[in-house]
Amino acid sequence: MVQGVGYRYFALFEAQRLSLHGYIRNNPDGTVESFVEGAKNDILEYLAALERGPILSHVRGTDIEWQKFEDKFSDFRITR
Repeated sequence: MVQGVGYRYFALFEAQRLSLHGYIRNNPDGTVESFVEGAKNDILEYLAALERGPILSHVRGTDIEWQKFEDKFSDFRITR
């Protein structure tokens, strides 16, 4: 559940800092979904940041699914 902690903007900042492409969005069930493309070490750093979250957040867990790189995105965005 994400409520008012700036989690998506935190993820946007981290993804842009690491030159990753993709998106982050809130799902109807209250979870957050992110899809990123980039260098593996940068993705691992992004995932570590998401597991930490912004200062006011409490991250209960993450599920990670690796996929083949397809170069689908040209930037990183918050989507709805």
